[in-house]
Amino acid sequence: MIKSLFDKNLALILIILFSPIYIIVSLLIQRKMGSPILFRQKRPGYKEKIFAIYKFRTMTNEKDQDGNLLTDDKRLVGIGKFIRSTSLDELPQLFNVLKGEMSFVGPRPLLIEYLDLYNDTQKRRHDVKPGITGWAQVNGRNAISWEQKFDYDVWYVDNQSFWLDMKIIWMTFLKVLKRSDINSDTSATMEKFTGSR
Repeated sequence: MIKSLFDKNLALILIILFSPIYIIVSLLIQRKMGSPILFRQKRPGYKEKIFAIYKFRTMTNEKDQDGNLLTDDKRLVGIGKFIRSTSLDELPQLFNVLKGEMSFVGPRPLLIEYLDLYNDTQKRRHDVKPGITGWAQVNGRNAISWEQKFDYDVWYVDNQSFWLDMKIIWMTFLKVLKRSDINSDTSATMEKFTGSR
């Protein structure tokens, strides 16, 4: 309950403080990529309850001659690449925190299609609220394997504390400044999880 109150109060303060940034980023996306400005997607949260996550859109809607979306690396260009590299795309998730669907710190909310692919240990990542940042994000983010990410997520579930959260927030701030571990070694984003081998 204390963590939830802290999250919601801090989220409200940051939303007010960052309101000029929301406006500027929204105008840039509208001008360079058009509508929609926000990317919304259903994700599983605490106890696998489904909610809609919010992000600033970073990819164009460009399609090939057959009407299929181009690959991520071809759609992630210009202003979208900058927004993602600076983690500005994550700012709308403050509204998810304000609504109580997310926390500042916790395992990142992933795709619904992954739910059936987790083993029993990996499923424990849903025993806490998902976070804007997490232990896996400050220990490699997209530069580590899915199995390593899940190991970090479960470790956080077992060891969470106020001071650990403060440490993760500080480490996240440093990561954002350095713009490190944004992409995997083989993709503009992160390859899809297909199950542990």
